[in-house]
Amino acid sequence: MPKYYEDKEEDGQACGGVREDLRQCLLESSCVLQENKSPKQCLREGHCRSLQMTFFACKRSMVSVCGMFPARSFH
Repeated sequence: MPKYYEDKEEDGQACGGVREDLRQCLLESSCVLQENKSPKQCLREGHCRSLQMTFFACKRSMVSVCGMFPARSFH
């Protein structure tokens, strides 16, 4: 169960709670603990996929669509 809503301090980073949960999920996974692989390698192998997708969606939602395209003049 994600813990990002439980007693977490604001770290000032976008999506910080989800990032922390993803980090914890990877560090507590059998891939890291039993197979002694790096968290980065475990992430690439598909561990904690749902939190990875949630983090991606959160970061993507932070992008302003209006700032991505040049202003058009309709004169």
